[in-house]
Amino acid sequence: MNEHRMKRKKLFEQVDLYPVTGREHSVGRSTEHIVEAILKAGCRIFQLREKNLSKREYHLLAKKIRAMTPDDVLMFCNDHIDVALAVGADGVHLGQDDLPIEAARALAPDLLIGASSHNVAEALSAQKAGADYVNIGPIFSTKTKVGASEFLGPRAIEEISSNIAIPFTVMGGIKKENIAQVLSAGARRVAVVTAVTAAGDPRRAAQELRATILGFHQADG
Repeated sequence: MNEHRMKRKKLFEQVDLYPVTGREHSVGRSTEHIVEAILKAGCRIFQLREKNLSKREYHLLAKKIRAMTPDDVLMFCNDHIDVALAVGADGVHLGQDDLPIEAARALAPDLLIGASSHNVAEALSAQKAGADYVNIGPIFSTKTKVGASEFLGPRAIEEISSNIAIPFTVMGGIKKENIAQVLSAGARRVAVVTAVTAAGDPRRAAQELRATILGFHQADG
């Protein structure tokens, strides 16, 4: 493993809250505004997920966001490995219908690669293919994932994570009202969209979610 990827993996170990952007889920606020709030809240990672932009628009936005991002914060691009490479992002997150992980790794040996998984088989496949982490979800009902009519429930966290050796994140309908359920099921890195982007005060929302995650694991020893 090369030096750049190793450094990024060490930063990933420090992640607690993993905010994911979405202009259509930000109640009229810009993605730049949301990222600024995320950074001020002390988050160590975020994912630029903008499903309604053209590739050109996404690239222009990613360049702006990369310029805002400190060296000790991981910026991930959703889907677009070419944009991630072009703007110098730290990683890319790939879904089941995106570029295969093996191909992504060949193109981008320095990047961290995350992969969506909905069951044990998909998580194991991603791990074998070389993913740096898998995301387990959707845990709860969510409107940010088009076509997701079913959700896994917190039980899936323990079921899937106990079968893999790489880090994992959890996502899907997680909010302050139910975050304790995913933490109790073993989650340490919690990805959210609207719990931050649609909040009245995104910075405060992110700070409160981070405090909940950190407080839970400190109490848990």
